[in-house]
Amino acid sequence: MLSRRRFLVTAAATAPTLALHAQNAPEPQAKPADASTPPSAPPCGDEPALPAAILALTDRRKDIVPITKDERQTRLDLARELMKTYGMDAILITTGASLRYFTGMTWYQSERLFAYVLPQSAAPFIVCPYFERDHLNDLYLGLPERETTITYLWQENEDPYKILQRGLAEYNMATGTLGIEEHVQYAFASSIAHAAPALKLVPATPVTAGCRSLKSPAEIALMRLANDITFKVYKAVYQSCGPGDTNKKFTDLVTRAYARCGVQGEASCNVGIDSALPHGRPGPQVIKEDDMVLIDDGCEVEGYTSDISRSFVYGTPTDFQREIFRIVSNAQSAALAAARPGAEMQSIDAAARKIIVDSGYGHGFDYFSHRLGHGIGLDMHEWPYLVGGNTQKLVAGMVFSNEPGIYLRGKFGIRLEDDMLITENGAELFTTQSPSLQDPFAIPAIVPAKPDNATPPETGKPAETKPADAPAAAPKP
Repeated sequence: MLSRRRFLVTAAATAPTLALHAQNAPEPQAKPADASTPPSAPPCGDEPALPAAILALTDRRKDIVPITKDERQTRLDLARELMKTYGMDAILITTGASLRYFTGMTWYQSERLFAYVLPQSAAPFIVCPYFERDHLNDLYLGLPERETTITYLWQENEDPYKILQRGLAEYNMATGTLGIEEHVQYAFASSIAHAAPALKLVPATPVTAGCRSLKSPAEIALMRLANDITFKVYKAVYQSCGPGDTNKKFTDLVTRAYARCGVQGEASCNVGIDSALPHGRPGPQVIKEDDMVLIDDGCEVEGYTSDISRSFVYGTPTDFQREIFRIVSNAQSAALAAARPGAEMQSIDAAARKIIVDSGYGHGFDYFSHRLGHGIGLDMHEWPYLVGGNTQKLVAGMVFSNEPGIYLRGKFGIRLEDDMLITENGAELFTTQSPSLQDPFAIPAIVPAKPDNATPPETGKPAETKPADAPAAAPKP
């Protein structure tokens, strides 16, 4: 790995008419955090009072330990090593999670070019609209290599791509290989190619994914916190709702519960036959007793995300619902047991899918219609992916969703999702697996449960049936 020494690029060496050193700008002042102010607007006067379970939630911002400037410097060092490995002279990032990962900056997407360029053998530089200079200066405080990062400002009547090309030339990269981060807009990438035809443009993903796929202890701590908050928020809202409530009430309470915890987050909630659609459908739905409820999504803590799904019933599940839950739960456990450093990513998907297929629920993607899991970090969905055909090997420090499901169109769907950390010795979930449809958060069910062996269909309610190709129910363990 590279040393921490800075790659000094002085104004005298890089065209004083274009370069604006950050150290010549006024030092931005840090703004004190006010732990008493929630991140979202206070509720309106006509908003209903929060239920007791949500009022019991506490502000978790005191538990947040942000990523340090030193850690971001280590990320730049690793990125430069990966650039050498993959033959890139520099990488270019505009907005999104990779920008935040390397710099700590969050920049909004617009039609105007804002670009952060990290060369393999020199200090970073930034291309920014001139009228945004004060906003940029406010973000410099936590920037790694801030003292040597140069900013190229462009006016509205100038071509930012020509300025970018001239900046690259001053760094001796006029004919080099430039990695383009995957979320850079096509309009930007094509304009860069037009302005600098001697440049070779390649995907920067081997560098960005190579860095971001392996989580540091600090990142893992933030993700554990995000998962803990989501679990507690889901639990509180589950306790606060019941038959007769709408899916909108459920999701609105989730949003308000996250605000109570000092973070931003959301949830989807799909009921009955709509739970059979992996991502549900828009529109109002009413929770009915004994109907399946499927909730999903998570929150952000310092940008790091959680992603948890729970399926449950307010009331008494049928034997058929219990059977599907048991199969999906076993599939999640099988994936957890198979996940270890050195295992191919496709093998983790295969371990879960085998449980479902061997139980008679489809061939391949018939009823388990999506991959087992995705990487997760600053993006809720990021590389790599636990899916058939992916022969990439697991490495300790990777984090994935583990989310098998069975979706029976016209009936219901069940998905169980927890986030999974790959460790030196195997894998672990950040949250406790769901015990049952009536007890998704290891608390007493809202509606008193009948004995587990007493679940006959109600009078006048037709018994549920399996798909035509499904076998008879396996005996319960």
